[in-house]
Amino acid sequence: MPLGACSCLGFAFLAGCASNGEQAPVPRTADAETLYNYGVDALHDGHYKMASGEFELLQQNYPYSGYTGNAELMEGYAYYLQGEYALSVQQLERYLQLHPTSPDAAYAYYLRGLCYYEQIGDVSRDQLGTIEAVDALQEVVSRFPQTSYARDAQLKIDLCRDHLAGKEMLVGRFYQEEKDYQAAIGRYQRVVQDFQTTNHVPEALERLVEVNLDLGLPDEARQAASVLGYNDPDSKWYRYAYNKLKYNNQLTPQIRKPGSGKKNRTSKHPQLTASSTPSAQGPLAISKVPSSSVQQSSLSKFGNVPPRSTAAQLPQEQRRKRGFFSSIFTPVGNFFTPVGSFFSNTWNKIF
Repeated sequence: MPLGACSCLGFAFLAGCASNGEQAPVPRTADAETLYNYGVDALHDGHYKMASGEFELLQQNYPYSGYTGNAELMEGYAYYLQGEYALSVQQLERYLQLHPTSPDAAYAYYLRGLCYYEQIGDVSRDQLGTIEAVDALQEVVSRFPQTSYARDAQLKIDLCRDHLAGKEMLVGRFYQEEKDYQAAIGRYQRVVQDFQTTNHVPEALERLVEVNLDLGLPDEARQAASVLGYNDPDSKWYRYAYNKLKYNNQLTPQIRKPGSGKKNRTSKHPQLTASSTPSAQGPLAISKVPSSSVQQSSLSKFGNVPPRSTAAQLPQEQRRKRGFFSSIFTPVGNFFTPVGSFFSNTWNKIF
C-alpha cells in the first residue's frame, strides 16, 4: 500500500475517534483507604513485600491523607518482617522526622532498635552492630522511660552488653594463649570494670589470677581471687582460682575456701537464661512474632496482623488526637509479648 494511502487511513481513524467523542479509559488509582486495606490484607497473608508496596503507593498518591502517617509506620514494619532492616530503619527514621510528637513515636523508636538488634553477629565478628543496637535501644529507654518498650529495651541492652563482654573475653583468651599477658589483662580488666553485671565477670577474674601468676604478680592474683571469692564463692571459677593459688603456694588466711560462702548468696553477676544468653555459635535470637493468646482464632496463623480499616467510625479530629495504635478499643492480644500495648489493643480496630 502506498505511503500516502497509509497516512490517509491514519488520519481517518483519528478523525473517527474524535467524531465519536470517546476516549480510551484511563486507569484510576484506588482511594487511600482501599490502598491501606490492601496493605493490611497483604500482611494478613504474609505477603510482606506486597504490603510495603501498597503502603508506599498510598504515600506517593495521597501524601496528605489521614492514612499516610499510618502507612509510613506500617511500611517500616513490613520491611522489618521481610528482614530488610536497613530499609526499615530508613523508613522509621523518615517517619520520626515527619512525626516527632506522634503518640506512636515510642514504638517507632523501639522497632528501629529491634532492626539493629536483629543484626547482631557472632562474638567472633566485629561488634559495631551490637554497639549500634545498644545506642538505639538506649534511646528508647531515655525518651520513654515509663513505657513497656523501655523495659523490654533495657533487657535487650543487658543482653547486648553480655555479648560485648563475651567479645572481650574471646580476645583476652587469644592474647593469653599467645602469652601477650599485658594485652590479656587489659581485656579482662575491661570486662570487670565496664561489664560488671554480665555473667562473664567470674571467668574474667579467674583469668586475671592465671595471668598475674604467670607474670609473677602474686599480690594482684590474690586480689582478683578475693574479689571473686566474695561475689561467687560457690562458682567453678573460684574453685579454679583457689586451686591455682594453692598450687603456686600463694594462699593466705584471707583467701576463703571454695563453698564457704552462703549457699543462697545473691550473685553480683546474674546468670542469663539459656534462651537469651549470647553464644559463640550464632547471633542473638529474637522472635519476630512471639506466640501469644489471641482472642480471634482467625488471626492466629497471621501473627496478629491488623484487620481492615474502620476509620469512618470516628470523627477526623478524634482520630488525629489519638495514636494510631492507642488503646481505644477492645484488645485482641499481645502482639509483641512482653513488649506492651502498641499492637495489643488495636489490631481489631485501626483507629
